[in-house]
Amino acid sequence: MVKNKALTKVLLIRFSSIGDIVLTSPLIRCLKIQSPETEIHYLTKKQNHSLLIANPYISKIWLFDENLSELIPDLKAQNFTFVVDLHKNVRSKYVRLKLGKPSTSFPKLNFRKWLLVNTKINLLPDIHIIDRYFYSLQKLGIRNDGKGLDYFIPQAEEVDLSGLLPSYEADYIAFSIGGNHYTKVFPEDKIISVCKSLEKPVVLLGGKEDKDRGDRIAGQCGSSVINGCGIYTINQSASLIRQSAKVITNDTGLMHIAAAFRKHIISLWGNTVPAFGMYPYLPEKFCKNSSIMEVKNLSCRPCSKLGYERCPKHHFRCMNDQDTDLIIKHLKE
Repeated sequence: MVKNKALTKVLLIRFSSIGDIVLTSPLIRCLKIQSPETEIHYLTKKQNHSLLIANPYISKIWLFDENLSELIPDLKAQNFTFVVDLHKNVRSKYVRLKLGKPSTSFPKLNFRKWLLVNTKINLLPDIHIIDRYFYSLQKLGIRNDGKGLDYFIPQAEEVDLSGLLPSYEADYIAFSIGGNHYTKVFPEDKIISVCKSLEKPVVLLGGKEDKDRGDRIAGQCGSSVINGCGIYTINQSASLIRQSAKVITNDTGLMHIAAAFRKHIISLWGNTVPAFGMYPYLPEKFCKNSSIMEVKNLSCRPCSKLGYERCPKHHFRCMNDQDTDLIIKHLKE
C-alpha cells in the first residue's frame, strides 16, 4: 500500500479521446480531495487541452502532437512519485518505462471485448469503465466518492443564449448528431423525424464534418431546429448541453459531457453496446436520467468496439430499426 503522504506528485496518462478523458474526471477529483497535498499532472494529446484547461484539480497539463519521446526528459525532471496509466497501450507503457517510477494501470479487458464482438459471448463484468479505472487507485487508498463526472467550462466559452434563441424558447433540446464512425451515427432521416415531432426548439451539435448534414436537417425542419455543428468549440458545445432541457446523443464524447451535468440523456446505440462499460455515468440519484435506446437481439451486434465507415452487413439495422416513437416519448416526458 502506497500511503497518501508519499503522493507528492502524480502523473495521470490518458491520450484520447474526448469521452475517455471526461471519464477520468472522477479519479482526478477523488485523488485531489482525498489526498489534498498531491500535485496532479496530466499527460494527453495537444488537441485535448481544452477539455482539461479549466479543471481546478490539475496542477499541470503535459501536451504532445506525435513525438511523445521529446517530452520524456521534461517528465523525468518532474520526479513524479507515482504514475497512473489510464490508457494502457504501447505508448503509455513506454512513458512508464522511461520514467521508472512506481505505477499502476487498470484491467482493459480487450480479450473479453474481442470475444463479445466476434463470438457474442459476453464475459465482461457488469460495471462501468470508471469503476475499473478506480482499481488503479486502490493501492493509493483512493476510493470512488460516487459523485459522478466533472466538466469545467472556461468562463469565456460559456454561450449566451440570447444570441441563439428567443427568451421564450430557451427551453430547448440539445441533439448531438456526430460520431467518429458511421455505424455509431443516427441516420439523417430519423433525426428529421424526431425533430419534426418535438414541440421544443432543437440545437444540433457536432463537428465541422457534421455541418452539411446539420444544414440539411435544419432545412427540412424549419426555424425550430438550429444547426450548431462546426460553429461551436467543444467547451461552447458543453455550455449548450449544460443549459439544455434534455440531451439526445449518439455514443460520443458529448454524451459523457451531458452526464457530467446530470442531464436527462437519451443515448442512441448502433454498433457499440453499453455492455462495453461506457454508458452515461451518473450518480445513483440521477440514474433515472439515462434512457438507453438500442435494438436488441441483433445477431450482428456488436460488430466492433469502435465502429466502421459502413455497415458490414449492409442493412444498418442497429440504427435503422430504432424506435423513433419511443425516443420521442422519452423526450416529451
